[in-house]
Amino acid sequence: MGQNEELDLAWSFIENTGTHLFLTGRAGTGKTTFLRRLKERSPKRMVVLAPTGIAAINAGGMTIHSFFQFPFAPYVPETSFSAGGAKYNFRFGKEKVKLIRSIDLLVIDEISMVRADLMDAMDNVLRRYRNRNLPFGGVQLLMIGDLQQLAPVIKDDEWLMLKDHYETPYFFSSHALRATEYCTIELKTVYRQNDSEFLDLLNCIRENRCSEQVLNTLNNRYIPDFRPTKEDGWIRLVTHNHQAQRINSDELALLPGRTYVFTAETEGKFPEYSFPTEESLKLKKGAQVMFVKNDTSGEHKYFNGMIGEVTDISSDMIEVRSRDNDDVFVLQKEEWTNARYVLDEDSKEIREEIEGIFRQYPVKLAWAITIHKSQGLTFDRAVIDASASFAHGQTYVALSRCRTLEGLVLSSRISARAVINDNAVKEFTENARRTAPDSGRIRSLEKAYFCDLLSGLFDFQPIFFAMKRYVRIADEYFYRLYPQQIAIYRDTEQDFSTSVMEVSRKFKAQYSRMTDASDDYASDTALQGRIHSGAVYFKERLETALKVFEDILVNSDNKEVKKRLKEAAGELLSGLNMKIKLLDSVIGDGFRTAAYLKRKAIISLEEVPDKKRRPKKKALDRAASGTGTGSAKEDVPSATRDTGLHAEGGNIAARNSSRDRKPTAIMSRTEVPSDILHPELYRRLIAWRNAEAASQGVPVYIIIQQKAILGIANLLPTSSQALGLIPYFGKRGAEKYGARILELVNEYCREKGIATEESLFNDKASQGHTASEDNPVSEKKYTLEEKRTDHGNAYLPWSEDDDRQIRLLYEEGKNINQLSELFKRTKGSIKSRLKKLGLID
Repeated sequence: MGQNEELDLAWSFIENTGTHLFLTGRAGTGKTTFLRRLKERSPKRMVVLAPTGIAAINAGGMTIHSFFQFPFAPYVPETSFSAGGAKYNFRFGKEKVKLIRSIDLLVIDEISMVRADLMDAMDNVLRRYRNRNLPFGGVQLLMIGDLQQLAPVIKDDEWLMLKDHYETPYFFSSHALRATEYCTIELKTVYRQNDSEFLDLLNCIRENRCSEQVLNTLNNRYIPDFRPTKEDGWIRLVTHNHQAQRINSDELALLPGRTYVFTAETEGKFPEYSFPTEESLKLKKGAQVMFVKNDTSGEHKYFNGMIGEVTDISSDMIEVRSRDNDDVFVLQKEEWTNARYVLDEDSKEIREEIEGIFRQYPVKLAWAITIHKSQGLTFDRAVIDASASFAHGQTYVALSRCRTLEGLVLSSRISARAVINDNAVKEFTENARRTAPDSGRIRSLEKAYFCDLLSGLFDFQPIFFAMKRYVRIADEYFYRLYPQQIAIYRDTEQDFSTSVMEVSRKFKAQYSRMTDASDDYASDTALQGRIHSGAVYFKERLETALKVFEDILVNSDNKEVKKRLKEAAGELLSGLNMKIKLLDSVIGDGFRTAAYLKRKAIISLEEVPDKKRRPKKKALDRAASGTGTGSAKEDVPSATRDTGLHAEGGNIAARNSSRDRKPTAIMSRTEVPSDILHPELYRRLIAWRNAEAASQGVPVYIIIQQKAILGIANLLPTSSQALGLIPYFGKRGAEKYGARILELVNEYCREKGIATEESLFNDKASQGHTASEDNPVSEKKYTLEEKRTDHGNAYLPWSEDDDRQIRLLYEEGKNINQLSELFKRTKGSIKSRLKKLGLID
């Protein structure tokens, strides 16, 4: 970064740690230059935000409110409404969510003007869409600014609503920021001023050390009725906007000649509050102007803040002479862009997309400007009126715009009352200086960052939770229909618990010890070898789990259940696929912080594809035959021995390669449950039902329930009498759709050469099977009322208390007949519940 110890320290901090940083320093210490270079050179994916439109344009970013779509009202913590009643709904489109999740670094420029409640609003959004357990969702913050300069703007009525939640309005009072670790680096080398006496005076003002001697020295620059010469290019800095407008209008009116008006051109979206200069620019020959943009032609004829004079003008031409070097040149219109951040679908990089363009001559009338708008600018000659200062830091900002004490004139004396400093800022600044990091601290943070990323790579808990959720929902709603599938799910969950979760805890202890013991941990061959072996081992286990949950899915007529299952499956498959790809990248490239971050961001942006995939026939045949993936026992593979990782009692299924596997589209196709004896007929029935429902504009379950389709596909009823005995298929359904269903069944039987008298239905019926809550085959179809005549609790949900009681009674020796009488449920229901509780096989 150059010959500046603090700047080099800040650069190393941002590039090699994940800890938040507050980069501060006096006016003219190079904060803006640091940000510009960071944007150009850093490999981290960053978004730059600022509190105001002008600050955002100058920083090359967006406003905080625009990026997060916040209303312009205070944010009250722990509510979805602001103090002004505006809704903070935190709902974003898919592209914005992807962008938020991909950020490595969030830069906030002019942090001194950002309020605490705005920081917490950002925290709320980032937690919602990234990691809800970490402040700011786990994204690194770079906060740039000087607390001794402009303070956040807050109205009295707003503070009245927020003061019960915050100690101060400043950003450092944010609840989220106080809950996380962050460091402060203060830039000390001043590039704007070289006069040591003037620098000492500015520091006294900045740090609220205004002795009588300091004020006397400053007030020596008070010159009553000062009349600057036009040639010298003096500019007045005033506290209020109306003062600047009045001075500029009066001075322009005093000039002879015609007034020319130049109207800006705008394209697309460019909000008025972000206009960098006047929309209607009024100028005359002889007008004093200030440039509001650096020369983009490459000729460096002017820069932001340079003073000049209009020497010639017409309706389509402006000629200006620089007060710095007397160069005369004709102005060309400049362009400012209003951009938003988007994700490039091809490169997966964050880039700026232009939403609007503002074209205007890059000047504005500049006999006077407000102190607020002078922030970031430098002047050789300035007349300052700070007697009416009304906010913290305002006087310091005005004085520090000047290069030298001789280039400063006071239009009124500065009193101690005009130097406003907030004690809360003073206390915070003193504490921050005491905790500033040194190179040793940064090395420690770098290692901690490396360990955090490594722990994230081998953290499988979110996947395990998603798996448990998916299995729980499937078990709750589909156990009676698909017991073999649920058994496979349970086996896979148990295998994951032993071969992944338990092993990963042991593995973490191994790599943590190795990292702690290594000084050159990033290049440690032994550590990289252990990471590689671990990645190979866990990738294989995750591929096993992915194969199970990818191949065996279930359907439901219940929209709410289907939605819950789809969400749970989506979360599980997405987590498995992302983790497999990350592990695969580490296997191929090793674990390097910068490369890993980039790969992780790209993988997180890859979407679930929409293309439909048929379930693999091999998996369906395996399920139908009663052999599940999760029941196969194999030896722990060599990867376990190579890494020193051991899985005790894990069920290891057949492997399948998934180097470039895409997440599966969840339930966008007809899935055949594992217990179906005639899957082709099942698909035909589902297709017919879907078409019939679409033609009538009704939900599919109105036509025929899923459970009835399952019974038909298993029992092959070929007569009206047989069809009438199918569970969950009522008389009305038989009257409306019976003929078509029998046609489908008979057609299937003819194609497959199945004699109707040999159908499974007739076989089961001949064996005297009777209906139960769990048996879809019945000799007689009972109504619910008939069932409850003998079994009063038939078909009622089981409560947790019921489960506790049946477990105790069964363990005491009660048999199924006794339990049926006690619980007033069918024997089949009792047997099913005992199986579900794991008490019988």
